[in-house]
Amino acid sequence: MLKERIHSIDIVRGLIMIIMTLDHVRDFLHYPGPSPLNLKTTSVILFFTRWITHFCAPTFVLLAGVSASLAGQRRSKKQLREFLIKRGTWLILSDLLLISLIFSLDLGYHVLVLEVLWATGFGMIILALLLATPRWIIAAVGASILLGHNLLDQAPTDPQSLASGLLTTFLTARGSVFPLGDHRMVVVLYSVLPWTSILLMGYVLGNLYHTGFNAQRRQKFLKFAGLTLIALFIILRSVNLYGDPSPWSHQPTPSFTFLSFLNATKQPPSLLFMCMTLGPVLVLLSFAERLKGQVSKVCRIFGNVPYFYFILHLCTIRVLNILLILKEGLPFKSNGDPLVWQAEGLGYPLWAVYLLWVFVVVTLYLPCRWYGKYKKTNGHWWLSYI
Repeated sequence: MLKERIHSIDIVRGLIMIIMTLDHVRDFLHYPGPSPLNLKTTSVILFFTRWITHFCAPTFVLLAGVSASLAGQRRSKKQLREFLIKRGTWLILSDLLLISLIFSLDLGYHVLVLEVLWATGFGMIILALLLATPRWIIAAVGASILLGHNLLDQAPTDPQSLASGLLTTFLTARGSVFPLGDHRMVVVLYSVLPWTSILLMGYVLGNLYHTGFNAQRRQKFLKFAGLTLIALFIILRSVNLYGDPSPWSHQPTPSFTFLSFLNATKQPPSLLFMCMTLGPVLVLLSFAERLKGQVSKVCRIFGNVPYFYFILHLCTIRVLNILLILKEGLPFKSNGDPLVWQAEGLGYPLWAVYLLWVFVVVTLYLPCRWYGKYKKTNGHWWLSYI
């Protein structure tokens, strides 16, 4: 029973990681320009190319919490605490040392980027500190942050204030930049506590997947919870008073008005952003245990090796980026993007981005299948971290 439940989680996680790859291929290879979510400059297809990837980070963090709960079935509380602290520290270091390098192509590490791995890792450390408390307290902490952090949307910030800096970093990060001397900086893209609330709720949700829990009851709960979050999003978004710092507005066309309605704030993740993304994911989880066929098998292959896939797909896209620069005969001169290094003059239309996305996913299938089998047949301690 437990094996089947893990497979259903891997199917959803794998699907989300495939979608995530589209976002990163677009980051590295699409024409540079304004944000795809800028309603003044975007197109419907470009908007949805970016919007669909909003589901990735919340799902990734939620299922990290579920996985932590499942790991707790095989460990004592003390062992789980130690594992989460080590795993969380490793994820933070991965953002600082690996992801920052892949994105910036700067061996001098002048720009350190803190993204989803940092937020997930810090969340694991916070969860480790809460393990001594009952699950209902963990649930209450997670729900309180999730439901209430938008009360601080209008809180004033002072770049020179330590308290304001901590508030920005942990609750209201909006691309916050912290200088480290004259030539280095840390860019915080993912605020810690809102993302931690998702991980904490995932940990509590993981109880549904423990050995012996009735499958039908689990599926009904997931479906009910997912539909409730979707309804909450629609109601609060319609009222336009609370849950997101950027209210929707009427646009020149009905289609763009609909886009405005969907354009919830990701950084930091608003209550409405989390309802909009996690609601459908919970509904999908309720059906995932009954999914059959080749597509679900492929998703399961990727979902079984999330960290391995995450690092490998970014490396693959960066190598592809460099090869295309060489093919086009462009100089290795930055176009000025401070976060994702890109050669000036490189960029492909959206249809080409989609083809390159499929190419990357297909290329990574065999390495991920091999590594998944290797993990299953070997008991090395370091495999639980990669």
